[in-house]
Amino acid sequence: MTGSSLAQDLAITNVTVFDGTGAEPYRATVMFDDGLISAIDKAAGPAPAGVPAIDGSDLSLLPGFFDLHVHYTPIGQPATTPQISQEYAKAGVTSVYDFAQAPEAFAPRREWLQSLPGPRVNFAARMSTTNGHGADWSDTSTTKWVNTPYAATEAVKELLPYQPDVIKVFTDGWRYGSGVDNTSMNEPTLTALVEEAHANGLKVLTHTVTKDRAEIAGRSGVDVIAHSVLDKHVDQVTIDALKNGSTAYAGTLAVYNPDKLETTPFEREHPSFKSRQARFQVGLDNMKALYEGGVLIALGTDAGMPRTPHGYSTLSEMELMVRAGLPQTAALMAGTSNSARAVGVYDQRGSIEVGKDADVVLIAGKPWENISDLHKTKYTFVGGEKVYGEGAPAPIEATVMASSDITDTLIADFDREDGRSSRDTLVVGDPDGGMERSWQVFEVIDDGDRGGVLHLSADLALREDARAGIVVPMNVGSVQPADGSAYKGVTFDARGDDKPYTLVVATTEGRWSCEFEVGEDWETVSVPFKDLIAPADGAEWTGDNIVDVRLLVKRPGGDTVWFELDNVKFF
Repeated sequence: MTGSSLAQDLAITNVTVFDGTGAEPYRATVMFDDGLISAIDKAAGPAPAGVPAIDGSDLSLLPGFFDLHVHYTPIGQPATTPQISQEYAKAGVTSVYDFAQAPEAFAPRREWLQSLPGPRVNFAARMSTTNGHGADWSDTSTTKWVNTPYAATEAVKELLPYQPDVIKVFTDGWRYGSGVDNTSMNEPTLTALVEEAHANGLKVLTHTVTKDRAEIAGRSGVDVIAHSVLDKHVDQVTIDALKNGSTAYAGTLAVYNPDKLETTPFEREHPSFKSRQARFQVGLDNMKALYEGGVLIALGTDAGMPRTPHGYSTLSEMELMVRAGLPQTAALMAGTSNSARAVGVYDQRGSIEVGKDADVVLIAGKPWENISDLHKTKYTFVGGEKVYGEGAPAPIEATVMASSDITDTLIADFDREDGRSSRDTLVVGDPDGGMERSWQVFEVIDDGDRGGVLHLSADLALREDARAGIVVPMNVGSVQPADGSAYKGVTFDARGDDKPYTLVVATTEGRWSCEFEVGEDWETVSVPFKDLIAPADGAEWTGDNIVDVRLLVKRPGGDTVWFELDNVKFF
């Protein structure tokens, strides 16, 4: 939980404090009041009468750790939201920046995460170029595509109603020499994007992995480079560009480390392993060079990517900074106050000072002397509330948000003036993705007496698995599932080209599907849930966890396709 509604006044007595300000560790008694640090008694006196206390005699108190680059994704370790947050709490991480969500999901996810023990989760609105990294899956509702200064400025404005915490820009298309490069964002576009973001109080973090583009990031005024420069060693030109642009560096060494716990002997013998090792060494060298050159070093991990587990990777990142040649205190500063400065929240958190949020971690060790002591977390507090350690809330067993009730059978009749579904959700596209992708357009049009209908047309990519389609979420942002167990199936009106279409009902357990055909005249199609093909052998339909309903066109590459849809309902 990330508020102080359950926070209690507390004293941590006689504890060794690493406060994140650059001061040497000292003994003190630290007090919390209403979720804030209310007093720091360097005489290390006892707790006031009646105030609950933790004896910190054998512990160290540090600011809670930041991770400026994570992905709450279903491919991570762990793969589900409550459990991800719990891993961060266990590691003493109190602020994370999630780069994986569509803006539509920000509000419902914020509400859900407030109810879970864990860190403050901040959301990044994503932007890329048309064929850039991050745009690969073609979902423009998640990642804005911009290629000119005007488009970048307007896209930032479009994102403002969603109240993003920061903006993440995929600026660098280099694929590490192991694949076809994506397109990269040009400097005028990035500069205009940064200027508009800053004018609206938003920091900008970029996916930048090459030396030349790091210098562009500095010249454009990017706030944080959220990956390592891996193609070349940086020089004074790079250092000056970042310092002049007040650009911090969060190298995500944890994701690039080729020699992880899961790495097998077979993988170590593969030729690509040596190339990854060489790139990683460049990343280590550049981390040290930038630190010694005076660039602000922050912390990010890219956790949620394969073999980059949540929580553990944040601590590992600080260990890797030390391996790169940074002093242990510098690594701790990177993971606390430097990261808070980089994203503009140092006035609220990132150090142990009176008046700041009581986001702290208690550790049974002295990580400024032995960085591996980071893994000895005893307690974690967020806003004064204990989220890990003895007396913290019990771990959440549920892996998904509780389902909402369905009180109206209508899902979408496309008659609303704002174009949203009858369930007040944003209809989004579901085309294929990748370097060779289908191009589709869908819109609500007026069909006379029928009223609004959704029309989709697409040119399918020249690929074997070409696809176009739309998604109607059950709830805003597809965060909360809906309980449709009282219904027998889905019915809708459709028309098309007398070739197969696919209905998909997505649940928290997978996607259930059924093919159907419709011609150029409107037809009513009814699909019982019992006729849907299960996503896996042995899966059983329950209907109490429906996430969305999709209508897809799966055809040979190169086809031009279309369909129209109306009156989607449960029956």
